[in-house]
Amino acid sequence: QVQLVESGGGLVQAGGSLRLSCAASGHTFNRYAMGWFRQAPGKGREFVAAISWSGSSTYYADSVKGRFTISRDRAKNTVYLRMNSLKTEDTAVYSCAADTNWSQPRRPMYDYWGQGTQVTVSS
Repeated sequence: QVQLVESGGGLVQAGGSLRLSCAASGHTFNRYAMGWFRQAPGKGREFVAAISWSGSSTYYADSVKGRFTISRDRAKNTVYLRMNSLKTEDTAVYSCAADTNWSQPRRPMYDYWGQGTQVTVSS
């Protein structure tokens, strides 16, 4: 069982930066691949980024590639999403997710999910 708690969301102007954190409980955290997804009002859940259990492999949605960076601190049981050059279209609730399966990291089929943190980008 893994519990995930996101933090770091907020209101930022376009062009600004935020760093989201996802703190995980459970001694087996380092066995899990982690993903970040987002959901804007009236839209479906969208893949943002994912990182393998070792941290050696990462995937990004085309819409965030070059602007967002996913990383993990295995000692702190935490995954981060650094978001630079934010755009108004990045406004959404961002959720982290965990799964032992790394075969389809872009699909929202993860076993465990956090509650999400709101990111609002103003123009």
